[in-house]
Amino acid sequence: MEEKTIYNGSIFSLNQKTIQIKGKDYLRDIIRHPGGVGILVIVDRKILLVQQMRPAIDQVTLEIPAGKLEYGEDPLQAGLRELNEEAGYTCKELSLIQSFFSTPGFCDERIWIYEAIDPIPVKNRLTMDEDEEIECKWIPIHEAYEMTRNGTILDAKTIMAIDHAILKEKNV
Repeated sequence: MEEKTIYNGSIFSLNQKTIQIKGKDYLRDIIRHPGGVGILVIVDRKILLVQQMRPAIDQVTLEIPAGKLEYGEDPLQAGLRELNEEAGYTCKELSLIQSFFSTPGFCDERIWIYEAIDPIPVKNRLTMDEDEEIECKWIPIHEAYEMTRNGTILDAKTIMAIDHAILKEKNV
């Protein structure tokens, strides 16, 4: 079906696509996004969360370290980069927890969530993006879980990562 770009920005593009349902044409607005990656970091039964302002929702959020992929970038490599930039950590390996489409009704953004295996502070920290102002916070796993239930943490990838940490701790 036909698709044309309406807007091309630095983070996403907005396309209009003609689709066919039951023999009839319909126009859909679709956001094309390169995807993102988030990293669950656990040390001494505490989860590393980053606090930052999110202008789209006009709120300060607590999230796992995360970032946008460049088009064609390997999510695992992007995860290692974001872990270094935002948290000042690296790890022995990244283990995939989940990959999912954030809002498939209108957007093709796919997010990969990894767990950092044997995380350690980096010797050479990469520079954060110029437009980022991030504060790292270590939160006990059960406190972070409670924050997902009382509405303090509302970010979906972070909720999924914390749920994974809880299930892992319970050996489920």
